[in-house]
Amino acid sequence: MDCGVPFCQSDTGCPIDNLIPEWNELVYRGLWREALYRLHQTNNFPEFTGRVCPAPCEGACVLGITDPPVTIKNIENAIIDRGFAEGWVKAEPPPQRTGKKVAIVGSGPAGLSAAAQLNRVGHRVSVYERDDRIGGLLMYGIPPMKLEKDMVDRRVNLLREEGIEFVTNAHVGVNMEIQELVAKNDALLLACGATNPRDLPIPGRQLQGIHFAMEFLLKSTKSFLDSGFRDAHYISAQDKDVIVIGGGDTGTDCIGTSMRHECKSLVNFELLERPPDERAPDNPWPQWPLIYRVEYGHSEVAARFGKDPREFSILSQEFLDNGSGDVAGIRTVRVEWKKDSNGHLKMQEIPGSQQDWKANLVLLAMGFLGPEETLVPQLGLETDQRSNFKAEFGQYSTSIEGVFAAGDCRRGQSLIVWAMREGRDAAREIDRYLMGRTMLP
Repeated sequence: MDCGVPFCQSDTGCPIDNLIPEWNELVYRGLWREALYRLHQTNNFPEFTGRVCPAPCEGACVLGITDPPVTIKNIENAIIDRGFAEGWVKAEPPPQRTGKKVAIVGSGPAGLSAAAQLNRVGHRVSVYERDDRIGGLLMYGIPPMKLEKDMVDRRVNLLREEGIEFVTNAHVGVNMEIQELVAKNDALLLACGATNPRDLPIPGRQLQGIHFAMEFLLKSTKSFLDSGFRDAHYISAQDKDVIVIGGGDTGTDCIGTSMRHECKSLVNFELLERPPDERAPDNPWPQWPLIYRVEYGHSEVAARFGKDPREFSILSQEFLDNGSGDVAGIRTVRVEWKKDSNGHLKMQEIPGSQQDWKANLVLLAMGFLGPEETLVPQLGLETDQRSNFKAEFGQYSTSIEGVFAAGDCRRGQSLIVWAMREGRDAAREIDRYLMGRTMLP
C-alpha cells in the first residue's frame, strides 16, 4: 500500500488510468462499494479487463522490482463481481437528452466504451454491429472459457436499459449505407477494429484445411452459443493434428479451443526465439516484462500431451499436399536471430534444419494489418502508412467532418484496455464537437 510513486498508473502501466492504489486501499479496509465507485470512474467494464487484460499495471508495479507484483487484475475482478452480486451495478439512464444523435460502427470494447460515455451525457447513441450478437471482439474474438458470454450480454443489457440502441446484422458499407449514417446523425464514430488478417503466402496456401484464426474462433463460439456445437457449423479440430502459427493471445486462444474440440495433437510455431525467464538488461522495470510465459493453452497441452506445444525460431516454408487438395503438413526450417553492426536483429536460416510436420488443420494467428478496406473508398477517408484510419491520438477526428475513429481501426492491433481508453477519449472529443465543451473525463 505504501509504494510511493504508483508506477501502475504511469505511461507503462494502466492505459485507462485506473485509480489502482485508491481501490486497493478501499478493498483492504473492506469498503467494497466505495472501491467499485472508484473503479467505475475510469473503467466502464471492469468485468472484461479483470478477465482478459494482460495487466500492464502489474508489469509496472513497484513491488515487482523485488517480489511478485500486487495481483491488481484479480482485485479488480473481485470488486466488480462483488458489485454485481450485491446488486450495486444498475442501469443509470441520463436525466435529460441533448437532442444530438451519434452513430457508432462496431460494438467491441472501443465502441461500447464510447457509447456508454456519450449516452451518459445525454446524446442519443446507436451502435451498429455486423454480426448477430453485440460485443465484437468480446463476443466472438475471445473464447467462452476466457470470457463468459453471459457477462457480455449482462453489460450490453444494462447499456440498453440506459437508452443505447443496438442494431445487429448491420454490416456498414456492405448491407447498410455509410453515407446514410453520416446524413442521419450529428457525429459518427468508426470503432470497427483491425480485422484484416496477416496471411502466409507460401507454396500450398490454396490447400483445404488452412484457416485464419478469427474464422476458426468466431465459428466455434457462434456454434457453441447457437446449439452447443450440434449444428456442426464450425471448423472442427476433433481428432486432427493441429498446427497454430503465431504466438500471441489469438494463437493461445486457438490452442485452447482446439483442445476443447479434442484435437489429436497440437504444435505452435513461433518465428522469434524463446524469451528469457527473467527481464533482459534492455528491458528494465517498469517496462512490460518481455519474458517467457506459460498461458492457459500451453499448460493444457502440456497436461494432455506431455510437453509445451511451442516451437521457437521456426520458419514455415511450404504447406504439404495430401494429393487430394487437402493440407497434410508443413515444411519448416530453423532460424537464428543475430544483431548486425547497427544493432538490428537479422534472421538467418540454419543449414540442414529443414523438417516436415504432420498437420491436417493449420490456423494462422499472425496478427492483423488494419481495418478492412470497405469504408475507406466509400467515405473518402485518409489512411496512415499502416492502412489504419488516419486520426490523431487525443483528437480522433478523421479527414471527414464529423467522423471520428478510435480503437484498433485507428491505432492498429492492440490491447482491449487500449481500445477502451480510445473509446472513452473519443467520446469526450465527440461531446466537445457537438456541444462546444465537455464534462467527460
